[in-house]
Formats: sequence, C-alpha cells, structure tokens
Amino acid sequence: MAVHSTLHLQKSFFGERERVVAEAHGITVSLFRYDSGIEGLRLTNRRGHLVVLPYYGQMIWDAVFDGVDLTLANMFSMPRPAQEIVGTYGCFAFHSGLLRNGCPGPEDSHLLHGEMPCAPMDAAGLEIGADAEGPYVAVTGRREYVMGFGAHYGASPRVVLRPDSTLFDIVMQVENLSAAPMDLMYMCHVNFAFCEGAQIVQPAPFLPQTTVVRTKVPAHVPRSPAYDGLLSALAEDPAVMEVLDEPHRYDPEQVFYIRGLKTDAAGRTALMMRRREGDAFHIAYNTTDFPKTVRWVLVNSDQKVAAFALPSTCEPEGYTAEKAKGSVQTLAGGAVREFTVRTGYLTDAEATVAEAAIKAL
Repeated sequence: MAVHSTLHLQKSFFGERERVVAEAHGITVSLFRYDSGIEGLRLTNRRGHLVVLPYYGQMIWDAVFDGVDLTLANMFSMPRPAQEIVGTYGCFAFHSGLLRNGCPGPEDSHLLHGEMPCAPMDAAGLEIGADAEGPYVAVTGRREYVMGFGAHYGASPRVVLRPDSTLFDIVMQVENLSAAPMDLMYMCHVNFAFCEGAQIVQPAPFLPQTTVVRTKVPAHVPRSPAYDGLLSALAEDPAVMEVLDEPHRYDPEQVFYIRGLKTDAAGRTALMMRRREGDAFHIAYNTTDFPKTVRWVLVNSDQKVAAFALPSTCEPEGYTAEKAKGSVQTLAGGAVREFTVRTGYLTDAEATVAEAAIKAL
C-alpha cells in the first residue's frame, strides 16, 4: 500500500532566488520564480533534474539527466505568459487537450492543442511517499474548468520522480464534474530534442500502412511543390526517416501517425530514439488509454524537435476532423479517466536492454 505526505504549495513560497523547501529520498525540491513571473519547481535526484511549472498547466519546462538535455532546442529563454502554447513553446512536455485538441481546422474555433497547455492551476502541491516501486516525490496540481452552458471538469496532473531513476511519470487524471457527458481529447505532448543521426526504435514496421505520413497539412505550415513532393516520397517509403540523418527533410515539419504498435499482454508499448552515442530517449504507455501515437519532427533555425512518440486519444487534425473520424472520446457524467506516461533517458547499457524488449513485443 502506498504511503505519502503532502505539502500544499502557495504562490507566496516562490521568490526571485531559488531556495530548497524539501529534501526526501535523495531528491531535493527547490522553488523559484522566472523573470517573466511564472513559478518554477526543480526536482533534483542523483542523476539529474526536472523543472515543473506547477501553476502553468503543470508543464515540464526542462529535463536533464546524466548531463544530457532532453528538451527541444527553441527560442524561449524562459516560459512566458500566454493563452496559447505557441506563445511559450519551449517546454519539454505539456498536457494537450482536454475538450479540444490538435491543430484547428477551417471549421474549428478552438486554440491550438486546446485549453489545458497554459491553463492556470487552482492548486499545487508536493507528495512525498513510497509505493510498490519504492520511494518517490511527486508534483501535484488541480484545476477546475467550469463554463456556463458548457463543460465542467477537474484536471489533476502529477509528475513523479524517483531517487536514482532517469525515467519519470507524467500523469493526468480527468474527472467529469457534470452529470452530462463531455468530449475528451488528450495528448501527452513530449518534445524531445532532435539528435542528428539518432535511430527511432518502434514495435511496428516502417511501412506506409503503419508509419503513415500526414498529408492533410494545417494552415500554419508553409506549402510548396517541393514540400508536397517530399510528402509523397515519404508516404511511399517512410523507412527513410527511421534514422534522423537528413535534418533538411523536417523543415517544414513532418508528422506521422504510428499505427499497429505491438504491445505486451497488458496493452503496454514502448518506443525510443537511440542516439549516436548509444544512449537513448524512451517513452512507454498503455495503448488502451492511448489508442493513437503521433510523431512530430521539426528542424529549422529556431526549433529542433523530435517528438518521436506522442501518446494520444486522437490524432491532431482538430475537433471537427477527429469527430468525423470517430476519434473524440466521451467521458460520462461523474466518470474519471487517468492517463500515465513513463518517459525519460536511458544509458547505453539500459538502451540495449530496452531495444531488445521493444523488438520482442
């Protein structure tokens, strides 16, 4: 049985100077405030650290383990106040959704990736405890979304770090606080750094029917005959992007839908991106919770990202398109759903074991 204690945070705890507020299980928790006014919480274990924004959608802004920065290269020196994720697109991970998701199409009016990424949280806390896997420290949060004549839900995200681990959990629990059913569209949007020459390892072949190129390009992506020709070439032979050795292919961005992922008996799957150095970035989740997997790769002078696996309940083509595809889920009145993603960094030796496990699925 899990046991834990909780520290309820207050915004007044965060100052201009970073200061330690808790130490437990070999993990140090420190609080600070960016010059932009946004609160930051640093979780540091024996291998590295995470920076979580506890009151700002509970984004993970920064992730570094064994000296390797996992986060996309970007233009933002710090998180910035914004209503939409593009106004602060420098984070390692954010919660995309929950009522709407993806790139809005011509008939949509929702924000890019929905209302949750930059949402102000009502409460934040620290949970220090132990469970079947051992000791941990978690950042917790709560947001109540309520709209007159609209949806009413509670969102409770968590980030869980363990003392000697370079893997960590990103959790989102959604509770429909209304008696009426609500739409549910959720993606755990993990923005890994682009590593030239890295190999993507996935339990599905790099064939046109399983590594599907997105051809319905959203309005924010510039089109040209050369780009359209590249889309056609990738659609016929997606295997050319198994190894990320041609960065020019990803300006503008490329998006793929990974289908038919193999799983274990419980429905769990895993993917990773193995760097030239032999180490790797890794992600694992249950396909029952996340029936869709999206890949987004972009390399230009301002941003370099290889989001090689974005676990999702839907694809990112906007509410109207996903509704027509039958990909918008429904959460019944009073019902609760929880989504968990385990992700992070693996050493060379750990990556070798993980690659064999993926190939054995």
